[in-house]
Amino acid sequence: MTDPVLTLRDARLQFGARTLWQGIDLDVHPGEFIAVLGANGSGKSSLLKVILGQQKLTSGSIRFLGEPGRRGDRRIGYVPQQKLADDGTPLRARDLVALGLDGHRWGLPLPSSARRRRVDELLAAVGATEYANVGVSTLSGGEQQRVRIGQALVGDPALLLCDEPLLSLDLTHQRAISELIDDQRRERGFGVLFVTHDINPILDMVDRVLYLADGGFRIGPPDEVLRSEVLSELYGSRIDVIRTHGRVIVVGTPDGAHGHPEDQLAHHDEPEPGGGAL
Repeated sequence: MTDPVLTLRDARLQFGARTLWQGIDLDVHPGEFIAVLGANGSGKSSLLKVILGQQKLTSGSIRFLGEPGRRGDRRIGYVPQQKLADDGTPLRARDLVALGLDGHRWGLPLPSSARRRRVDELLAAVGATEYANVGVSTLSGGEQQRVRIGQALVGDPALLLCDEPLLSLDLTHQRAISELIDDQRRERGFGVLFVTHDINPILDMVDRVLYLADGGFRIGPPDEVLRSEVLSELYGSRIDVIRTHGRVIVVGTPDGAHGHPEDQLAHHDEPEPGGGAL
C-alpha cells in the first residue's frame, strides 16, 4: 500500500454547541475514489473546506502529502458545485482553464506557447477541445463542468475534491462527468473525494464510502456501509436501504422518507437532514 495523500486523525468539527462530525480517522491513497455521503447539514462540504484550509478543525489533525494541511496548496484540485456562468460572461472555455494556471497571480498573464500548449492539453484531456474558443455562458451545464474539471487538473493534483459536481445535470451528463473524473484519476493516479447526494451515477467507480450523519460516520466499501442495519445504527432510528435495478435508495431519514432523487432538499450544508437515492 502506498503512502496516503491525505490523512485525518481523530478529526472533529464543531460550530458552537453543534458537532458536525468527530473521531474521523481517514487515509486517502493515490488513485482511490471515495464518495462522501450524508444528509443536508451533515458536514460534507465543510469537510472539503477543512482539507482546502478554509476551515480549521476543532480538534485532531490533518496532513497532506506528509505535511500539515495548509490553505492554497495547488496540489489539491477542486471542482465546485455546478453553477452555470452568467449570460455574457466574457470568458472562453480556454480562458477558464487558464485561470487555473495563473489566476492566483497578480497582473495580466503573459502569453506564451508553453501556456497555450498546457491549456490545449487539459482541454483535450476533458474532451472540451471543440468548444475551446466558445464563451462559457453559451455552453451546456455538462460542457461547463468539463471545463471546470480541466481547470482543477492544471496543477497535476495529488488529490481532487469534488463538491456535488453532478448537481443540476441530466442523467447523460452525470454519467459522462463521472466517467471523466474516474478515467482521469486512473490515468493520473490522484485520490478523489467526491461529495454527492446520489451515489448511483458513481456506484461502480467507488472504492469506499464515507457516510456522515448526526455527528458520527461510517467508512468502508459501499456494500458494507450502505446497509439498513449500519445506517440505522448511525442515525439512531430505522433506515431502510433498498436495492433495485442496480440502484441504491435510502428511506427513513429523521425528517421523513424521500424515496426518489427529485424529492431531495436543497443540496447545501444546512442542519436539515433529508433522504432519498444515495
